[in-house]
Amino acid sequence: MEVSSVKDFWLLIIMKLPMYAALALLSWKLSPAGVGLLSEQVCYVIYLLLTGIFIYDCYSAYRINRHIFSAPVPEYERYEFKQVAILNVLYFATFGSELAVVSMLPLFFADVFSLDMVVAGLLASAYAFMNLMSRPGGGWLSDRFGRRKTLLILTAGLAAGYALMALIDSSWPLVLAVITAMACSFFVQAGEGAVFAVVPLIKRRLTGQIAGMTGAYGNVGAVFYLTVLSLVEYQVFLW
Repeated sequence: MEVSSVKDFWLLIIMKLPMYAALALLSWKLSPAGVGLLSEQVCYVIYLLLTGIFIYDCYSAYRINRHIFSAPVPEYERYEFKQVAILNVLYFATFGSELAVVSMLPLFFADVFSLDMVVAGLLASAYAFMNLMSRPGGGWLSDRFGRRKTLLILTAGLAAGYALMALIDSSWPLVLAVITAMACSFFVQAGEGAVFAVVPLIKRRLTGQIAGMTGAYGNVGAVFYLTVLSLVEYQVFLW
């Protein structure tokens, strides 16, 4: 990806690291230290390959952008890479958390409310069902009320929604728990739509690359959140 300054170049390199770290983390979870699907030797090979690809990726970024180290970029070609970094972090929080919640919510409903897994899965699907209106709704809100204000409001709603979901226990009526999950999912998925409403406005010529990097951070977030969940569950089991 082309950048406009030396500072942006180093920020680009930093923002590449979590993507490779997520792949390394997946390998570790499949290693003997995790579920044991991969041997230790295979994991070491994967780590070496990821390191090599990361080094080559950084070299390619330098090759494309080496001119910025000797001469300033013309004003009409400049953009601030920190805008891309912010979108990456927001998609990490929105789509990353959605992927994580969708994968664990059926088990949560089954455990908390003593439901059959089929019923729990159907109820949990209401969280993902909200995508039909939430994502386009987030884009519409962004067009209607402005990019920055919409992202701030939806991110605050996401945080409040997850805080409320954290309070769900067996004393809650099941209907209220499902409604709470659906309300939270509106902010999560509308946030995803609002993020991609901003992507084409940063640098039109690089829209595809910016969208690709932003989208990748959703998967980084899912790996991170589910890893944290597995570690917390393991500590609770030991306790």
